[in-house]
Amino acid sequence: MNEITLYIADDHAIVVEGLTEILRSKPNLKILGTAANGEEVINLMNNRKADVVILDINMPKMNGIQCTEWIKANYPKTKVIILTMFPERSYVDQLVAAGADGCLLKSRGSKDLLEAIERVTNDRSYFDMIRDFAEPSSHPVYNLSEREVEIVRLIVNGLTSTEIADKLFISEHTVKTHRKNIFRKIGINSISQLTSFAINNQIVP
Repeated sequence: MNEITLYIADDHAIVVEGLTEILRSKPNLKILGTAANGEEVINLMNNRKADVVILDINMPKMNGIQCTEWIKANYPKTKVIILTMFPERSYVDQLVAAGADGCLLKSRGSKDLLEAIERVTNDRSYFDMIRDFAEPSSHPVYNLSEREVEIVRLIVNGLTSTEIADKLFISEHTVKTHRKNIFRKIGINSISQLTSFAINNQIVP
């Protein structure tokens, strides 16, 4: 059985430790190193190329999508599997565009991860669990989209437009456009009114 070399990148140490235990259960899988963000992955790859890189989608300094684009531009033969907690179909579209070879929700089991690694190393993509990712839909309150509801939650939780853009992998201009549309739909003009609206409509606790 051919040896498969891997890097794991996630900014949560407990996730990295869990993935390491899973992968070490297979004798043909060799972990070359771990990283907490995309920049560390670049340093690792420039030092020694791996067959597969497993990336968290949401990391500081350089997120999983940006890191995937860099890997595919510099080491196109390296396979990339993205792990995410966010079951939104729009993320899958972004990952495919970036060149990712597979995508998996963190809620899936070790069997699915090992299958994904086997699949991508045989030059096949792994998006089998795409059914886990919900299509965008409308929120019954003032016809807010799921993205707008998500932005409402983040605004109420005190995030700035820049922070929201970084978290959702969209531009700051897009965030401001969403915010303008939200205020227009609801008929408000202040954060305090938005907070009251979100609480009253059970968008936030």
